[in-house]
Amino acid sequence: MFKNIKSLFIIEEEDQSKPTPNKKGEPHTKSAQKIPDPGLSSKTKPAPTKASPGQVKGKFTEILFKAMEQHNLDGFDYLEYKQSLKSLEKMAMDEKTRYQSAFAMAQTMGASPEKLIQTAQHYLDVLKKEENKFGKALVSQKEKQIGSKEDQIAQLAQIIQEKNEQIRKLTLEIEQHQKQATHLKEQIGAASVKVESTKNDFIASYQALVNQIVKDMDNMKNYLK
Repeated sequence: MFKNIKSLFIIEEEDQSKPTPNKKGEPHTKSAQKIPDPGLSSKTKPAPTKASPGQVKGKFTEILFKAMEQHNLDGFDYLEYKQSLKSLEKMAMDEKTRYQSAFAMAQTMGASPEKLIQTAQHYLDVLKKEENKFGKALVSQKEKQIGSKEDQIAQLAQIIQEKNEQIRKLTLEIEQHQKQATHLKEQIGAASVKVESTKNDFIASYQALVNQIVKDMDNMKNYLK
């Protein structure tokens, strides 16, 4: 029954990945095959900035069809009427005539417009429940894949703020140390001048005294014979 339901809503398409034969019955070949840019590999490809437009995906339609199959009503209902409509698609008739012709067949099975609409609504309700289930699952996935990363971002922001504060404090300490070093250099310069001056004063005093003594010695040698 599941495959029958699926065939009512999906038109089977040919596999587009197969090569199309040319006039000689040989498959077409591309003149040049594009070489993928190594700079756009899956590891370096930039993340998309916005969601892509919605597309019909087989994995989701399979889930929805299974739900319809599991809640299929007994007797002739909307799905059987849909089957009749499907069987008339290739016939040369307009839409109104097709719906009316399918209903003529449905009447023989005890169907009425009210019942067909009511059972169609039943399947809409089934699909709505699947939508709600998907919504809950989506919230859970967003929490796992997005919420946890947002928490990490908040934690990293806090760490960055703390480290910036540490950098600010260290910068102030470095400036203070630089000022202290400059002051010490100034003190060293002044002390060096003072020490050199003191040394020069001592040498001058020493030399003055030594000169007097040497002069006296010379005079005594000359005058005291």
